[in-house]
Formats: sequence, C-alpha cells, structure tokens
Amino acid sequence: MDDAATNAGATRASIRDTFIRDKFIREKKIWFHHCDPAGIVFYPQYLLLMNEVLQEWFETGLAIDYAGLFAERDIGIPAIRLECDFLSPSRVGDTVQFTLSVDRIGTSSIHLRFSCTGSDPADVRVRIKAVLVCVSLDSRRPIPIPDDIRGAMQSRRSPALDV
Repeated sequence: MDDAATNAGATRASIRDTFIRDKFIREKKIWFHHCDPAGIVFYPQYLLLMNEVLQEWFETGLAIDYAGLFAERDIGIPAIRLECDFLSPSRVGDTVQFTLSVDRIGTSSIHLRFSCTGSDPADVRVRIKAVLVCVSLDSRRPIPIPDDIRGAMQSRRSPALDV
C-alpha cells in the first residue's frame, strides 16, 4: 500500500464514529461559526451538522463514496421532508453527539431519524426526521435505491417492514 492510501486509511480510522446496534453515532464540536450573537447554535446550523453526519454515515458507516454518487454515478439524494424539534440550546464549546438511525427504506426513499444530545443522552437538544429520495441527476426524477446502497443500509439496521 502506498503512503497516500495508508494516510487515508489512518485518517478514516481516526474519525470518531460508532455503530451501536443499528445507530450511527458521531461526536461534533460546536464552534463559534455555528452560533448566533447569543452564543447558542443558530438553528439552521443543526441542518448543516445533520448533513455532515449523513455524509459521514455514507462514507464510514456504509462504505459508499458519497461524492462518487454525484460525480460518477449521477445520483442525487435530496431531502424532500424535514421535521425538526429544537428542545434545548447548544453553546459554543459544547461537544454534542449526533445519532442517525434508519426508520424505513422504500423503493426510492430513505426515512431517517437524527438526534443531537449533550454528554448526557437524556439531554436532547434537537430531533430531526428526514426523508431523502434517490434521484437521477440527468432526469431529476426518482430512481430505485441502488442495490449496493440498499444492501449497506439493510446490513446496518434491525429488521423492519420495508417496501
């Protein structure tokens, strides 16, 4: 293995992520740029953090090249529905834990849940439900979830009723 491949593997291995049962868990530090003048997270920033966790889940959790979906496979995975509950503020300097779990895998849709907590799992800051849809970047129409993505998601979740 060459040095670049070794370094890439070391970087990937050093990223803090964990699966506990069917949940992908990622720690995030709240930085100044996430916050408003009151020093708490400006609520749209949670959606950016959620999207980072989603991309990290694809890359490290599912071993799917997220950038390759767009650049090589002409597949997009836009959110078509978001439901957010903002329960408690996060402040600059906090370390929070994002948890991603799959609720349902449809023909072309993926129903996900995200939660953001403080160091105490009972300290829930935000809950987000998201529905994503696989689309062709050429036609901008829904397409079936590719088999490799579906298989990776199914191998990392508890059995459930999917379409």
